[in-house]
Amino acid sequence: MSREHVLVVDDEEDILELVRYNLAKEGYKVDCVPTGEAALNRARNKTPDLILLDLMLPGLDGLEACKILKNDPKTAHIPILMLTAKGEEADIVSGLEVGADDYITKPFSPRVLLARVRAALRKSITSASDETSTVKVNELVINPGRHEVLAKGKPVSLTRTEFSILHLLARRPGWVFTRYQIIDGVRGEDYPVTDRSVDVQIASLRKKLGAQGDNIETIRGVGYRFKE
Repeated sequence: MSREHVLVVDDEEDILELVRYNLAKEGYKVDCVPTGEAALNRARNKTPDLILLDLMLPGLDGLEACKILKNDPKTAHIPILMLTAKGEEADIVSGLEVGADDYITKPFSPRVLLARVRAALRKSITSASDETSTVKVNELVINPGRHEVLAKGKPVSLTRTEFSILHLLARRPGWVFTRYQIIDGVRGEDYPVTDRSVDVQIASLRKKLGAQGDNIETIRGVGYRFKE
């Protein structure tokens, strides 16, 4: 049984109880608070392994709380999964831009919740060593040192920017990246990357990867992710 510590932040008692029950049943240590201010205090005093953070909170809202936590060296490493109502695409994008790692839309199934939590705890914040390590995911092998990509054992020729985007997404399968996060991660090594040109690069990547290009999913109104 797992003993990771999860901090749940939501002002709806029914949601807190649903999340608490399902996480506790899986063996997680669960701490629940109803406000953004309480979340900051609890995260700093009793550092959790992961935070489930509702966006719509009284007082300090989830976006501001996320921003504060990600700008604090003591808590910046903690994965944050946002809880958000369906259709709040602008809020999802804003949350990802201030540092949230992923999001779960309400209403959500307990199985989806647990899968996202497990994935977040497996990956955490990408370390420097991840940037030089060979990535093997689905039927792709990505070797940063050789600037080499193999799809089902066959080499795929990519530009530096295409390679960097693929490597960024594939290092964290299941993670949602906004276009601006992709721009920040790639930094336009051989191409002036903009939010619009990211779409062009993704289209080119999918074409060059053939069937493996289906691993790159479009998250409408938000950005892209690599299939888990």
